[in-house]
Amino acid sequence: MQDFVASLPKAELHVHHVGSAAPDTVARLAARHPDSPVPADPEALAEYFIFTDFAHFIEVYLSVVDLLRTPEDIWTLTHEVGRDLAAQNVRYAELTMTPYTSIARGIAAEAYVEAIEDARRAVERDFGTALQWIFDIPGESGLPAADVTLDTALRLQPDALVGFGLGGPEIGVPRPQFAPHFAAARAAGLHSVPHAGESTGPQSIWDSIDDLGADRIGHGIAAAQDPALMERLVADGIVLEVCPTSNVRTRSVASLEEHPLPTLVEAGVTVTINSDDPPMFGTTLNAEYEIAAELLGLDEAGLRALATAAVDASFAPDDLKSWLRAEIESVSS
Repeated sequence: MQDFVASLPKAELHVHHVGSAAPDTVARLAARHPDSPVPADPEALAEYFIFTDFAHFIEVYLSVVDLLRTPEDIWTLTHEVGRDLAAQNVRYAELTMTPYTSIARGIAAEAYVEAIEDARRAVERDFGTALQWIFDIPGESGLPAADVTLDTALRLQPDALVGFGLGGPEIGVPRPQFAPHFAAARAAGLHSVPHAGESTGPQSIWDSIDDLGADRIGHGIAAAQDPALMERLVADGIVLEVCPTSNVRTRSVASLEEHPLPTLVEAGVTVTINSDDPPMFGTTLNAEYEIAAELLGLDEAGLRALATAAVDASFAPDDLKSWLRAEIESVSS
């Protein structure tokens, strides 16, 4: 099963740019910026990435963000994330980018966009993996961050930008307040992909659908608590981006055995499997597929269907989708 998963061409739809920084990358950046609390020693870094709850995860995450202080840092991280995705046979990924956190630290929006776009082209040239962007609002930074994120998206219009999202903590960050920003992004042709229903209940998912016009939901696992909500997701074809290990590591779910993924699938909700912040959570996309196979009792045909669901739910160009579907179907044990 492990070899079969590794051989599957895959699409990754819920993976964060900074959260994908490999330990060696983080350690090098920490050594470069010794004023940071992030340890440069790999063993100490592994301990640093043990989270007590979701709020602690955000605190640690932002300390890693603070290591990205120049456009060169942004380029290097983006290129290395693409390298690591390609090593897992990820042929297409929609990276969740948070430009506000870099802009607030002094990197000009124009320099940020130039760095990620140049790195994206280098990733496709060097590793054969296509990247597109979802620009997300860090919810903990409120409406000013939403304004900057929307301005960066609409004024600079990066070639690979396909979605507009909302991340960060859900508790204390009502989704409806960002409705005007999402309306403007959708009017400009961007897809709505907010996080919801991870560390809060079903209401944040309802709000994301009704107020933010969600095309997909990041996480969305709390939908399993609400049969009417699952019916709505099925009726409207709204896909959930599920990240099992992440949910356990942030203490949103007590254990993998208690994960609501099977309940969602049994209700007919379309799910994709993703890695979220893989090095921080000690996982990979391949490992998440193996976990999903265990939770859902999937054979090779089921894993092909899971990989195909991610392609179908993606915002990739049609020709790339067709090629990926064919590649998935061609894989045999």
